[in-house]
Amino acid sequence: MEKILTMENFETELAGMKSGETMLVDFWAPWCAPCRMQLPIVKQMAEDGYLVGTVNVSEQMELAGRLGVMNIPTLVVFKDGKEYQRFVGLQSRETLEHAVK
Repeated sequence: MEKILTMENFETELAGMKSGETMLVDFWAPWCAPCRMQLPIVKQMAEDGYLVGTVNVSEQMELAGRLGVMNIPTLVVFKDGKEYQRFVGLQSRETLEHAVK
């Protein structure tokens, strides 16, 4: 299951990552059609054991702004607690899996 990330828990979740571990974070909004197409892919990856977080930018504008998210969907891969790779727009599962491995 994916983790819902907020300003309150974001830093804690990143700090809790093990060395070499990656987390895929999906910045989305319920009114965004491409985001609604991306979400099932992200949720399935979480169910398959990938470490996944989601940020609803409508509710977490400050967090999205702090991370420079200007367009959605934006998918950010964090490795060892730091941004490793960023994608903007709808992405295939294959692309995301390759990024988190």
